[in-house]
Amino acid sequence: MTVSVPIEIRLARALDAPFLPGVEQSAGAAFRALPELAWIADEPIASGETSLPLIEAGTVWVAQDAQAGLVGELLAGIFDDALHIFELAVAQDFQQRGIGPRLIDAAVQAARARNLKAITLTTFRHVAWNGPFYARYGFAELSGADVDARLADIISSEEARGLPNRCAMRLTL
Repeated sequence: MTVSVPIEIRLARALDAPFLPGVEQSAGAAFRALPELAWIADEPIASGETSLPLIEAGTVWVAQDAQAGLVGELLAGIFDDALHIFELAVAQDFQQRGIGPRLIDAAVQAARARNLKAITLTTFRHVAWNGPFYARYGFAELSGADVDARLADIISSEEARGLPNRCAMRLTL
């Protein structure tokens, strides 16, 4: 009988930083299934060192498997009264196991403990594991005046990089 060891969700430590790009790269491989976005799978990944300020701020959570090591990440930052998710990624072999929602749960708990009012993000509106995934969790797509200047700037920057059909979403806490 095989004993399954649960995935641990915890705050990231500086020693985790070098492993974060591998998680993101593995997760990004899923874009190969979408011809118009397949190029994303081959985009350069930032080094783990770029996540160190966020790790020090206590806004990075990881999912760790006892045998495979780090298999998920959620990188975020605090802006005014919101926690903004920059990246949520789960290694391809560990997707569809509820790890993404558990990482969001950890971020929600921490945001509430810091008395933040919301969690925000930008994502693909049409990709099943993006906009629809976050909508199932309870995020609402923002439009018009609800898209503040910070989120509008992020979307403009993403569109300038060639990312189509982006939207901003918010989870009110």
